[in-house]
Amino acid sequence: MFTGIVEELGTIVARDDLSDSARITVDGPLVTSDAGHGDSIAVNGVCLTVVEFGEGRFTVDVMAETLKRSSLGALEAGSRVNLERAMAAGGRFGGHIVQGHVDGVGTVVSVSPSENWTVVRIALPDDLSRYVVEKGSITVDGVSLTVSAVGYGEGGTGDWFEISLIPTTLAETNLGITEPGLVVNLEVDVIAKYVERLHSRAGGATHSHGE
Repeated sequence: MFTGIVEELGTIVARDDLSDSARITVDGPLVTSDAGHGDSIAVNGVCLTVVEFGEGRFTVDVMAETLKRSSLGALEAGSRVNLERAMAAGGRFGGHIVQGHVDGVGTVVSVSPSENWTVVRIALPDDLSRYVVEKGSITVDGVSLTVSAVGYGEGGTGDWFEISLIPTTLAETNLGITEPGLVVNLEVDVIAKYVERLHSRAGGATHSHGE
């Protein structure tokens, strides 16, 4: 499990495309400082398994399905990525519950800088819209963020949400270099999905008496 508090802004140093996967090597001295074979590291919010590590770098295998369903398919040498190690059992819970299982991708619609923060509007898939609420939590490229506004089909753009990024987030994550048209990984709040599932099951349940 992760919390969406990015530990390090890493750099893709190599990508080897195979027949049904890709092997990606990432420069990340902090997250590899105590890495071991088989450890989990979130790369732009996607939980990946370390298969090789050393000299401040680690290598992961990314299967074709993940490449297709996330923004990792567009990564290349030189791409900047958000990195977070899996949360230790006794660690501080700084963000919200993040599984590293991307629910879908969104597209940056606009970036509006101001003096103290930057507002980013992101269009999201219709099937994720119901999980996104104002003041709720969402993970964007592995960053735990609070939704500052939502919109539904306004102006023909489809459903969207906004996040307000403080200077620290802009400086220490790849959201600082985001621009309109960029595709980002989205993971909605898992609690919302569980509540929906439980509610749907309860609504269709039948009760038998006398058992």
